[in-house]
Amino acid sequence: MTNLSRARLIAILVPNALLWGAIASQYLGHLHPCEMCLWQRWPHLAAILLALGAILLRRTPGPSRALTALAALAILASGAIGLFHAGVEQGWWHGVTTCAAPPVSGSPQDVLAQIMAAPIVRCDQIQWSLLGLSLAAWNALLSILSGSVILWLISKSR
Repeated sequence: MTNLSRARLIAILVPNALLWGAIASQYLGHLHPCEMCLWQRWPHLAAILLALGAILLRRTPGPSRALTALAALAILASGAIGLFHAGVEQGWWHGVTTCAAPPVSGSPQDVLAQIMAAPIVRCDQIQWSLLGLSLAAWNALLSILSGSVILWLISKSR
């Protein structure tokens, strides 16, 4: 397996694992995401799409390398957002002032009932941690590490 193939493999597997892990923690673990949690998901989705393009273009090394590098940058972007979020959770700096709530619909009475029943999720509170690291910190660590490894592998593939 070439370094570029390894880079493409990491670029597709890591954001998939992190994105599906976040979705599973939301729907199976009942951990409601805050606004910054949701921000971290979008770059992973972009990385998945870019990595798929790189895989489809694997027979043309130049474009495949470029798409893989863009996927790595998207993964690094999610890691940067995760690092910022982890800092907010630790009180190192201030975060956003909005809270996340599910979308509401129906009659005015239904909307009011849904709003009143919706969980308020603060970005500065850790809902779950493992080995002292929050989900945002784990995303930052894994994303920055894997994005860096992908870029290193790409540089070695030339």
